[in-house]
Amino acid sequence: DDTWVAITEALLKSEKVHIIVYDEDEKERVIDMLKEENIQLTDIDFNIYKTDDFWARDNGPIYVKDGEGNLVIEDWGFNGWGDKAKSENCDEIPEKIANHQNIKYVDLNDIMMNQGGAVEVDGNGTLMATKSAILNKNRNPNMTQEEAEEIFTKYLGTTNFIWLNGKAGHEITDMHIDGFARFGNESTIVTMNEKDLLEWQVPQSDIKTLYAATNKSGIKYNFVNLPLTKNNVTTEYGKKLNYQGSYVNYYIANTVVLVPNYNDANDVVANAIIQKLYPGRKVIGIDVRNLYANGGMIHCVTQQQPK
Repeated sequence: DDTWVAITEALLKSEKVHIIVYDEDEKERVIDMLKEENIQLTDIDFNIYKTDDFWARDNGPIYVKDGEGNLVIEDWGFNGWGDKAKSENCDEIPEKIANHQNIKYVDLNDIMMNQGGAVEVDGNGTLMATKSAILNKNRNPNMTQEEAEEIFTKYLGTTNFIWLNGKAGHEITDMHIDGFARFGNESTIVTMNEKDLLEWQVPQSDIKTLYAATNKSGIKYNFVNLPLTKNNVTTEYGKKLNYQGSYVNYYIANTVVLVPNYNDANDVVANAIIQKLYPGRKVIGIDVRNLYANGGMIHCVTQQQPK
Protein backbone atom coordinates (compact mmCIF):
# COMPACT_ATOMS: atom_id res chain seq x y z
CA ASP A 1 0.00 0.00 0.00
CA ASP A 2 2.81 2.41 0.83
CA THR A 3 4.21 1.97 -2.69
CA TRP A 4 0.86 2.78 -4.33
CA VAL A 5 0.46 5.88 -2.17
CA ALA A 6 3.99 7.08 -2.99
CA ILE A 7 3.44 6.56 -6.72
CA THR A 8 0.15 8.46 -6.60
CA GLU A 9 1.59 11.36 -4.61
CA ALA A 10 4.58 11.66 -6.96
CA LEU A 11 2.47 11.56 -10.12
CA LEU A 12 0.08 14.22 -8.86
CA LYS A 13 2.94 16.71 -9.07
CA SER A 14 2.88 16.09 -12.82
CA GLU A 15 -0.46 14.83 -14.12
CA LYS A 16 -3.88 13.39 -13.39
CA VAL A 17 -3.93 9.90 -11.93
CA HIS A 18 -6.46 7.22 -12.85
CA ILE A 19 -6.74 4.37 -10.35
CA ILE A 20 -8.56 1.10 -11.02
CA VAL A 21 -10.17 -0.33 -7.89
CA TYR A 22 -11.93 -3.68 -7.54
CA ASP A 23 -15.17 -2.47 -5.94
CA GLU A 24 -16.70 0.30 -3.83
CA ASP A 25 -15.16 -1.05 -0.63
CA GLU A 26 -11.70 -0.96 -2.20
CA LYS A 27 -12.31 2.57 -3.45
CA GLU A 28 -13.15 3.76 0.06
CA ARG A 29 -10.09 1.98 1.47
CA VAL A 30 -7.82 3.68 -1.07
CA ILE A 31 -9.40 7.09 -0.43
CA ASP A 32 -8.83 6.65 3.32
CA MET A 33 -5.15 5.80 2.73
CA LEU A 34 -4.65 8.84 0.53
CA LYS A 35 -6.40 11.14 3.01
CA GLU A 36 -4.19 9.84 5.82
CA GLU A 37 -1.21 11.13 3.85
CA ASN A 38 -2.97 14.46 3.13
CA ILE A 39 -3.08 13.73 -0.60
CA GLN A 40 -5.65 15.80 -2.46
CA LEU A 41 -8.17 13.82 -4.52
CA THR A 42 -8.90 16.62 -7.01
CA ASP A 43 -6.86 15.15 -9.85
CA ILE A 44 -7.58 11.49 -9.09
CA ASP A 45 -10.12 9.50 -11.05
CA PHE A 46 -11.35 6.12 -9.80
CA ASN A 47 -12.55 3.38 -12.11
CA ILE A 48 -14.36 0.47 -10.46
CA TYR A 49 -13.59 -2.71 -12.41
CA LYS A 50 -12.99 -6.24 -11.24
CA THR A 51 -9.40 -7.25 -11.90
CA ASP A 52 -7.24 -10.35 -11.45
CA ASP A 53 -4.01 -8.48 -10.72
CA PHE A 54 -2.43 -5.02 -10.82
CA TRP A 55 -0.02 -5.08 -13.77
CA ALA A 56 -1.56 -2.19 -15.71
CA ARG A 57 1.36 -2.06 -18.17
CA ASP A 58 0.41 -5.49 -19.49
CA ASN A 59 -3.35 -5.69 -19.11
CA GLY A 60 -4.25 -2.02 -19.53
CA PRO A 61 -5.11 -0.01 -22.65
CA ILE A 62 -2.49 0.97 -25.21
CA TYR A 63 -3.05 4.54 -26.41
CA VAL A 64 -2.13 5.48 -29.98
CA LYS A 65 -3.21 8.12 -32.48
CA ASP A 66 -4.84 7.35 -35.80
CA GLY A 67 -4.07 8.98 -39.15
CA GLU A 68 -6.26 11.97 -38.26
CA GLY A 69 -4.52 12.50 -34.93
CA ASN A 70 -7.40 11.17 -32.83
CA LEU A 71 -6.63 9.30 -29.63
CA VAL A 72 -7.41 5.58 -29.90
CA ILE A 73 -7.35 2.73 -27.37
CA GLU A 74 -5.95 -0.52 -28.70
CA ASP A 75 -6.98 -3.65 -26.83
CA TRP A 76 -4.30 -6.28 -27.43
CA GLY A 77 -5.16 -9.75 -26.21
CA PHE A 78 -4.02 -10.58 -22.68
CA ASN A 79 -4.01 -14.20 -21.47
CA GLY A 80 -2.05 -14.01 -18.23
CA TRP A 81 1.41 -14.18 -19.85
CA GLY A 82 0.63 -17.43 -21.61
CA ASP A 83 -2.11 -18.88 -19.37
CA LYS A 84 0.13 -18.73 -16.29
CA ALA A 85 -2.29 -16.60 -14.27
CA LYS A 86 -5.96 -15.65 -14.14
CA SER A 87 -6.71 -13.01 -16.75
CA GLU A 88 -10.41 -12.93 -17.67
CA ASN A 89 -11.20 -9.79 -15.68
CA CYS A 90 -8.04 -7.94 -16.68
CA ASP A 91 -8.53 -8.81 -20.34
CA GLU A 92 -11.72 -6.70 -20.30
CA ILE A 93 -10.12 -3.58 -18.81
CA PRO A 94 -9.09 -1.78 -22.05
CA GLU A 95 -12.60 -1.99 -23.50
CA LYS A 96 -14.15 -0.79 -20.25
CA ILE A 97 -11.82 2.19 -20.11
CA ALA A 98 -12.51 3.03 -23.78
CA ASN A 99 -16.25 3.02 -23.08
CA HIS A 100 -15.81 5.10 -19.91
CA GLN A 101 -13.61 7.67 -21.68
CA ASN A 102 -15.64 7.58 -24.90
CA ILE A 103 -12.47 6.95 -26.92
CA LYS A 104 -12.35 5.06 -30.20
CA TYR A 105 -11.69 1.38 -29.51
CA VAL A 106 -9.75 -1.13 -31.62
CA ASP A 107 -10.16 -4.79 -30.64
CA LEU A 108 -6.99 -6.79 -31.38
CA ASN A 109 -7.76 -9.76 -29.12
CA ASP A 110 -8.05 -12.17 -32.04
CA ILE A 111 -4.98 -10.75 -33.81
CA MET A 112 -2.18 -10.88 -31.22
CA MET A 113 -1.52 -11.58 -27.56
CA ASN A 114 0.75 -8.71 -26.54
CA GLN A 115 1.63 -7.06 -23.26
CA GLY A 116 2.75 -3.46 -22.88
CA GLY A 117 5.88 -4.52 -21.02
CA ALA A 118 6.87 -6.79 -23.89
CA VAL A 119 7.50 -3.99 -26.39
CA GLU A 120 9.51 -0.76 -26.38
CA VAL A 121 9.19 1.89 -29.12
CA ASP A 122 11.53 4.81 -29.71
CA GLY A 123 8.84 7.17 -31.02
CA ASN A 124 10.57 7.20 -34.39
CA GLY A 125 9.57 3.93 -36.01
CA THR A 126 11.64 1.34 -34.12
CA LEU A 127 10.28 -1.42 -31.88
CA MET A 128 12.40 -3.51 -29.50
CA ALA A 129 11.17 -6.79 -28.02
CA THR A 130 12.10 -10.32 -26.99
CA LYS A 131 10.81 -13.18 -29.08
CA SER A 132 10.34 -15.26 -25.94
CA ALA A 133 7.56 -12.93 -24.74
CA ILE A 134 5.72 -12.59 -28.07
CA LEU A 135 6.53 -15.42 -30.46
CA ASN A 136 5.68 -17.89 -27.75
CA LYS A 137 3.54 -21.03 -28.06
CA ASN A 138 1.46 -19.84 -25.10
CA ARG A 139 0.86 -16.36 -26.59
CA ASN A 140 0.89 -16.52 -30.37
CA PRO A 141 1.37 -20.13 -31.50
CA ASN A 142 2.62 -20.53 -35.08
CA MET A 143 3.01 -16.75 -35.59
CA THR A 144 6.14 -15.93 -37.56
CA GLN A 145 8.40 -12.97 -36.94
CA GLU A 146 7.33 -11.51 -40.28
CA GLU A 147 3.67 -11.76 -39.33
CA ALA A 148 4.33 -10.08 -35.98
CA GLU A 149 6.18 -7.26 -37.70
CA GLU A 150 3.28 -6.69 -40.10
CA ILE A 151 0.90 -6.41 -37.15
CA PHE A 152 3.16 -4.00 -35.28
CA THR A 153 3.62 -1.90 -38.41
CA LYS A 154 -0.13 -1.65 -38.92
CA TYR A 155 -1.11 -0.92 -35.32
CA LEU A 156 1.98 0.74 -33.77
CA GLY A 157 3.50 2.35 -36.87
CA THR A 158 6.89 0.70 -36.45
CA THR A 159 8.96 -0.31 -39.48
CA ASN A 160 12.32 -1.14 -37.88
CA PHE A 161 12.69 -4.00 -35.39
CA ILE A 162 15.26 -4.99 -32.78
CA TRP A 163 14.51 -8.60 -31.90
CA LEU A 164 16.23 -10.26 -28.96
CA ASN A 165 15.70 -13.96 -28.34
CA GLY A 166 14.99 -13.53 -24.64
CA LYS A 167 14.52 -16.51 -22.38
CA ALA A 168 11.27 -18.47 -22.31
CA GLY A 169 10.38 -19.63 -18.83
CA HIS A 170 12.40 -16.86 -17.17
CA GLU A 171 9.84 -15.67 -14.62
CA ILE A 172 6.19 -15.32 -15.54
CA THR A 173 6.65 -12.85 -18.41
CA ASP A 174 9.19 -14.95 -20.33
CA MET A 175 11.65 -12.04 -20.08
CA HIS A 176 9.87 -8.79 -20.86
CA ILE A 177 12.07 -6.16 -22.45
CA ASP A 178 11.11 -3.43 -19.95
CA GLY A 179 13.08 -5.06 -17.15
CA PHE A 180 16.45 -4.55 -18.78
CA ALA A 181 16.29 -2.35 -21.92
CA ARG A 182 14.27 0.79 -22.61
CA PHE A 183 14.34 3.67 -25.05
CA GLY A 184 15.38 6.72 -23.03
CA ASN A 185 14.57 8.84 -26.08
CA GLU A 186 14.60 8.33 -29.84
CA SER A 187 18.39 8.09 -29.95
CA THR A 188 19.19 6.42 -26.60
CA ILE A 189 18.77 2.93 -25.15
CA VAL A 190 18.86 2.63 -21.37
CA THR A 191 20.13 -0.76 -20.23
CA MET A 192 22.94 -2.31 -18.13
CA ASN A 193 26.53 -3.32 -18.65
CA GLU A 194 27.34 -6.81 -19.92
CA LYS A 195 28.04 -8.26 -16.49
CA ASP A 196 24.72 -7.09 -15.09
CA LEU A 197 22.80 -8.19 -18.19
CA LEU A 198 24.25 -11.67 -17.74
CA GLU A 199 23.23 -11.53 -14.07
CA TRP A 200 19.71 -10.67 -15.31
CA GLN A 201 20.02 -13.87 -17.40
CA VAL A 202 19.96 -12.07 -20.75
CA PRO A 203 21.57 -14.43 -23.29
CA GLN A 204 25.05 -13.47 -24.49
CA SER A 205 23.86 -13.36 -28.11
CA ASP A 206 21.15 -10.86 -27.13
CA ILE A 207 23.68 -8.59 -25.46
CA LYS A 208 25.65 -8.48 -28.68
CA THR A 209 22.49 -7.75 -30.70
CA LEU A 210 21.39 -5.06 -28.27
CA TYR A 211 24.67 -3.14 -28.35
CA ALA A 212 24.75 -3.31 -32.16
CA ALA A 213 21.19 -1.98 -32.52
CA THR A 214 20.47 0.78 -35.04
CA ASN A 215 17.47 3.00 -35.66
CA LYS A 216 15.40 3.05 -38.84
CA SER A 217 18.07 5.20 -40.52
CA GLY A 218 20.81 2.71 -39.67
CA ILE A 219 22.35 4.95 -37.02
CA LYS A 220 23.59 3.30 -33.83
CA TYR A 221 21.91 4.24 -30.57
CA ASN A 222 23.65 5.93 -27.69
CA PHE A 223 23.71 3.78 -24.56
CA VAL A 224 23.16 4.71 -20.93
CA ASN A 225 23.93 1.91 -18.47
CA LEU A 226 22.26 1.67 -15.10
CA PRO A 227 23.59 -0.61 -12.36
CA LEU A 228 21.70 -3.39 -10.69
CA THR A 229 21.28 -2.98 -6.95
CA LYS A 230 24.53 -3.58 -5.09
CA ASN A 231 22.87 -6.23 -2.94
CA ASN A 232 20.07 -8.73 -3.30
CA VAL A 233 16.75 -7.11 -2.43
CA THR A 234 15.13 -7.58 0.98
CA THR A 235 11.53 -6.42 1.43
CA GLU A 236 10.47 -3.99 4.14
CA TYR A 237 8.99 -6.91 6.04
CA GLY A 238 12.29 -8.84 5.94
CA LYS A 239 11.79 -11.32 3.10
CA LYS A 240 15.07 -11.99 1.28
CA LEU A 241 14.43 -12.19 -2.46
CA ASN A 242 17.84 -13.64 -3.40
CA TYR A 243 18.14 -11.50 -6.52
CA GLN A 244 19.12 -7.94 -7.36
CA GLY A 245 16.82 -5.14 -8.50
CA SER A 246 16.70 -3.28 -11.82
CA TYR A 247 16.38 0.48 -12.16
CA VAL A 248 15.49 0.28 -15.87
CA ASN A 249 11.79 -0.17 -15.08
CA TYR A 250 11.12 3.55 -14.47
CA TYR A 251 8.10 5.64 -15.52
CA ILE A 252 8.38 8.93 -17.43
CA ALA A 253 5.70 11.44 -16.49
CA ASN A 254 5.13 15.00 -17.72
CA THR A 255 7.44 16.70 -15.24
CA VAL A 256 8.80 13.86 -13.08
CA VAL A 257 10.42 10.45 -13.57
CA LEU A 258 9.55 7.75 -11.03
CA VAL A 259 12.50 5.42 -10.45
CA PRO A 260 12.32 2.13 -8.56
CA ASN A 261 14.44 2.26 -5.41
CA TYR A 262 15.34 -0.58 -3.06
CA ASN A 263 16.93 0.95 0.07
CA ASP A 264 20.23 0.08 -1.61
CA ALA A 265 23.54 1.91 -2.03
CA ASN A 266 23.02 2.05 -5.81
CA ASP A 267 19.70 3.92 -5.53
CA VAL A 268 21.48 7.28 -5.49
CA VAL A 269 23.74 6.21 -8.37
CA ALA A 270 20.86 5.15 -10.62
CA ASN A 271 18.75 8.20 -9.72
CA ALA A 272 21.61 10.53 -10.66
CA ILE A 273 22.17 8.82 -14.03
CA ILE A 274 18.47 9.01 -14.89
CA GLN A 275 18.29 12.63 -13.71
CA LYS A 276 21.07 13.52 -16.14
CA LEU A 277 19.13 11.83 -18.95
CA TYR A 278 15.98 13.84 -18.17
CA PRO A 279 17.20 17.29 -17.06
CA GLY A 280 13.77 18.84 -17.57
CA ARG A 281 12.08 16.43 -15.18
CA LYS A 282 12.57 15.74 -11.49
CA VAL A 283 13.60 12.20 -10.57
CA ILE A 284 11.66 10.77 -7.64
CA GLY A 285 12.77 7.47 -6.11
CA ILE A 286 9.95 5.14 -5.10
CA ASP A 287 10.59 2.29 -2.66
CA VAL A 288 9.37 -0.76 -4.59
CA ARG A 289 10.78 -3.53 -2.41
CA ASN A 290 7.43 -4.99 -1.38
CA LEU A 291 6.03 -4.63 -4.89
CA TYR A 292 9.16 -6.25 -6.33
CA ALA A 293 8.48 -9.35 -4.24
CA ASN A 294 5.44 -9.82 -6.48
CA GLY A 295 7.53 -9.64 -9.65
CA GLY A 296 7.53 -6.09 -10.97
CA MET A 297 8.41 -2.45 -10.53
CA ILE A 298 7.00 0.99 -11.46
CA HIS A 299 6.77 0.68 -15.25
CA CYS A 300 4.98 -2.66 -14.79
CA VAL A 301 2.12 -1.15 -12.77
CA THR A 302 1.57 2.08 -14.72
CA GLN A 303 0.27 2.98 -18.17
CA GLN A 304 0.50 6.46 -19.63
CA GLN A 305 -2.45 8.20 -21.25
CA PRO A 306 -1.65 11.06 -23.66
CA LYS A 307 -3.70 14.23 -23.55
